[in-house]
This record gives sequence, C-alpha cells and structure tokens, in this order.
Amino acid sequence: MLKKYLTLLLFISGNTLSAQHWQQEVNYDIRVSLDDEKHLLHAYQEIQYTNNSPDELEFIYMHLWPNAYSSKKTAFAKAKLLDGSSEFFFAKSEDMGYIDSLNFLVNDQKASLEFEQPDVAKLMLPEKLKSGQTIKITTPFRVKLPYTFSRLGHVDKQYQITQWYPKPAVYDHKGWHPMPYLDMGEFFSEFGRYEVSITLPANYVVGATGILQNEEEIKFMEDLASEAKENKQSGDHLESLTKTKTLTYIQENVHDFAWFADKTYQVGLGEVKLQSGRIVKLKVLYNNKEDLYADALEYMADGIKFYSEKVGEYPYDVATVVQGALGAGGGME
Repeated sequence: MLKKYLTLLLFISGNTLSAQHWQQEVNYDIRVSLDDEKHLLHAYQEIQYTNNSPDELEFIYMHLWPNAYSSKKTAFAKAKLLDGSSEFFFAKSEDMGYIDSLNFLVNDQKASLEFEQPDVAKLMLPEKLKSGQTIKITTPFRVKLPYTFSRLGHVDKQYQITQWYPKPAVYDHKGWHPMPYLDMGEFFSEFGRYEVSITLPANYVVGATGILQNEEEIKFMEDLASEAKENKQSGDHLESLTKTKTLTYIQENVHDFAWFADKTYQVGLGEVKLQSGRIVKLKVLYNNKEDLYADALEYMADGIKFYSEKVGEYPYDVATVVQGALGAGGGME
C-alpha cells in the first residue's frame, strides 16, 4: 500500500513539475553589414518566436543592449562607476554607442515599443500570442559600435560584436526576465537556431558562432593557418578592401550569436576526437603567438575533452577561441 502511495505521489509531482516548466523557442535569421569607416552595423532580422508556455502573451520584452552605451545614466554606466571605472563616464560622444532604426512588425503588422530603460522595452503585440502559436517578428536595425569599454565594441578596426541585436527576454514559469546590460554578469537568453550572414571588406578574418557555410572562406582560413605555421604572416595593419564578402554561419540550439573581425588575425586550425567518436573542429584567431596562444589549440583540445568526460559531451561541431581587445570577466570574451 505504501509503495502504491509513493508511486502515485511521484507521478503527481512529476506531472506538476513538467506542467510548470517550459522553454520558449526563438529562431533567428539575421543579415548584417559592417561599415568599418563609421563603425556601424546595418542589419535586418527575422525572428520566429514560439510560445511554449501555457499563457497568452500580450507583449514580449526585448533586450536592446547596444543602448547601454547610449548615455552616462544607463545601468551599465552606473555600474562601471560603482566598480571604480570612470573611463565610460568621461567617454567622448563619438566613442559611445546605440541601436536605432527599429521598425518592428509582427506577422507583418506594425508593433510598437514601450521603453522601460534605454536597453529594455516591451514589444506590444498586435494580437495576443496564444499557447503553442508561433509568430514572425521582423525589424531593420542599425548599431553604432562603441569603443571597447565592455563586451561589445571596437579598437580601431578590430571588432568584437556581442550582445548586438534585438533579443527577446526569457519567459519561464517565474515570468519575464528583462535585464539591462551590465559589464559584469551573465546573459539569460532563450535557445534556438541562428542563421547569420555577415557582409564586410574581403580581407577581414572572422570568427563567429556556428558552422561556416562558404567553401571559398573555408579555403581562405586554411591558407591563413598554413601561413601562420610557417610564420609568413606579418600582422601589419592592412587597409580595408573595397571588395566585400558575405559569410553565412548556421548553428542549432544555442542562446546567442557573437562574431569577431580583424584584418590582422592569424589562424590556427585543429580538431579533437571525443570518447563517443565525434570530431570537434577547433579554430583559434590571434594577433601574435606570445604567451598562451602558441599552444592554444592544445589547450582547447584538452579542455573540451576534460569537460566532455567529466560534465557532459560538448554538443557542437565547432569550437572557436579569439584573442579580443578586452579581457572581460577574467578574459572569457
């Protein structure tokens, strides 16, 4: 009798938990071009947003995180000062950043934004989004890239493009999780599929989330890796070519997309075999071989193998490490 009671209790508890927890699905298709004279991104984005919750949604919180750099009164700016850094507070206007040129449509109907903070706004839906339904959200957008005060930015024409596009906040059993951009901390985001096409001058070397789709660019990276092995790359400053290239990256089941671009990157390519037999391709982009970058591929392979065996197998086919202009949070980005 006790066994039957415990079994029934576990069954009820399990069903209650599964009914309370869900995960929204957010799939992205983004087209972006880099203007490296004005340090601007010009982009267009389409989101397929699926409401897997049991609730009807009247709005979706949107993160517009480049606006964290738009004034000296944002949560980011205040946190930098409290952390003892006055660099952003005294920044020149041309070194600040923002996101603008937004024009949201939901299923091709106009949708308005209600700002709660410069980098957090409600996207008001023309019609309620019912449980199980999927909507299409589109908008153009432009990003003025700030100087590298934090994760997003540039130093001259070396670019680190993170937290750069309009992004729905997480909605789960605890409700919405809108949050301003901060210098320290992590970013809570929904998972989904990303297909991102990046257009920029043809002599940039790019590292990005996901699997590169362009055979010509794959060959370009392989050639750079061969030159780096033979120490043929000078690493000198190069003028941007007028010719451009468009690179497409695709990745399933990730919660963010970032990319880095620099004309002077050297390239290291390798791979690691996991216990399951899966092969993960490794890529390192760096400006010189000093310190740890001389053995970066070896460190990557060791790290991926170790955590795959001790925590859980690395689920993606590609891993990329980039030497960026800023060591945020101890150097992760």
